[in-house]
Amino acid sequence: MEKIITKVLTVCLVLLPCIHSTAQSNRLVQKGNQQYEKNDYKTAAQDYLKALQKDPNNTAGLFNLGNSLYQLKQLDSSRKYMSMAAGKSSDKLGKSAANYNIGNTYMAQQKWQDAIDAYKNTLRNNPQDADAKYNLSYAEQMMKQQNKQQQQQKQQQQQQQQQQQQKQDQKKDDKDKDKKDQQQQQQQKPDDKKDDKDQQPQGNPSKLTQQQADQLLNALNQEEKKLQDKLKKEKGSPTRLDKDW
Repeated sequence: MEKIITKVLTVCLVLLPCIHSTAQSNRLVQKGNQQYEKNDYKTAAQDYLKALQKDPNNTAGLFNLGNSLYQLKQLDSSRKYMSMAAGKSSDKLGKSAANYNIGNTYMAQQKWQDAIDAYKNTLRNNPQDADAKYNLSYAEQMMKQQNKQQQQQKQQQQQQQQQQQQKQDQKKDDKDKDKKDQQQQQQQKPDDKKDDKDQQPQGNPSKLTQQQADQLLNALNQEEKKLQDKLKKEKGSPTRLDKDW
C-alpha cells in the first residue's frame, strides 16, 4: 500500500511541474521539487507556498504543496490543496492524480467511504489507473469489514442492554415480592394475636362463699369423725375362740 502511494506521488511531481504557472512562480516550484526529492518536506512546502504567493493559480504548486503536507502528516491541509489543484487542473490526468492523492489522505485516516468516492473520481478521469483500482478494491474491503464490526458491536450493545434490563426487571420483581410478603405478614399478625387470646384461660374460676366453705369444712369433719369411730370399733378387744377337741 505505501509503495503505491509513494510511487504515484513521485510520478505526479514529474508530470505536473509547470502547468499554467508564471516563470517566477515556476522557478520556486522547481526549487521546492528539489527539496522534496531530498525528503525535506517542510522546506519544500515553504517553497511551494512562495510560488503560490506569486501565482495563486499555479496548479503544480497547489498539487506539490498537497504532497508535502501529506508527507508531514497534515492530512486535512493536504486534502485542501489537492482539492484546489483538482478544481484548477485543465486536463483529466491532473484531476485524476489530485483525486487519487485525496483518496490517499482518506485512507490514512481510515475514512473508507470517502476514500472510495475519491478513487472513483480518479477512475472517471483515468479509467486505466491500476493503482486507483487496487486502492479502490482495498478501501471497499475495509469498508465491508468496518460495517461488519460495527454491526457486531451494535449487537453486543443490544445484548448488554437487554441483560441490564433483565437484571433491573428481576431486581424490581424481587423487591415487589419482598414488599408483598411483608404486607402478608403484617395482615397475619392480628389473627395470630386473636388465636393466642382464644387459647388463654378465660378468667379465674369462681370463688366459694364463706358459708359454702364452712359447710364443706363441716362435712369433711363429720366424714373424718365417722371414719375414726369406725376404726375404734374394729380395733376393740380381741375375741378368743376355744378349740373344740
